[in-house]
Amino acid sequence: MLAFERLSSRGIDRVELLPKILIVAGWTGRDEKALHHHIEELAAIGVPRPSAVPVFYRISTANLTQTGRLEVLGPDTSGEAEPVVVAMQDGLWLGIGSDHTDRKAETIGIALSKQLCAKVVGKTLWRLDEVVRHWDQLILRAYITIDGKRLKYQEGPLSAMRNPSDLMARAGGEEKFVTGTIMFCGTLGAIGGIRPAARFRALLDDPILGREMSCEYHIDVLPVVH
Repeated sequence: MLAFERLSSRGIDRVELLPKILIVAGWTGRDEKALHHHIEELAAIGVPRPSAVPVFYRISTANLTQTGRLEVLGPDTSGEAEPVVVAMQDGLWLGIGSDHTDRKAETIGIALSKQLCAKVVGKTLWRLDEVVRHWDQLILRAYITIDGKRLKYQEGPLSAMRNPSDLMARAGGEEKFVTGTIMFCGTLGAIGGIRPAARFRALLDDPILGREMSCEYHIDVLPVVH
């Protein structure tokens, strides 16, 4: 069960949601140059190039979490800041999350790597129809902490990515997004390349309505025992 604080023009409320479907959208870039950059940075660490874009991975809903400490197996994982669409009984909402991924397993299969790590979701939601008109002006950011130093890891406007309506249409249509459906909407390229960190913070900034949401977690690396 996930717990959210929802902000809309009607005010603030708190709700819980039992996830039923988890979709992780990949290769969602609208800018072909930026998309190619992300494909190439993954190819540089051995990740096979996709046969088509975008793609939609179905992941177990058991992988969803709102923890502040994420346990991972081995040192080869990293987070990715992503806008997240959440379907509720009263409509679609927008959140922020991290598609934490096992990069070593990603060289074997992307779907496998997605399944091996939990997906962290923030606790704040905005009503999607209140931001969809200025979707392109929303800013996605991520920061990582390595050796005690906080570094900017990702930054860019959501104009670089396909909007939710486009993604939902490609994923089967909005009518398929029943209550409890959650979709991670893709990410931006990493500044300085993909790398593991001790802490990850994802943020979504709405400069039009003057607000920001975030999710943050520490990464606990479990030993790989042979």
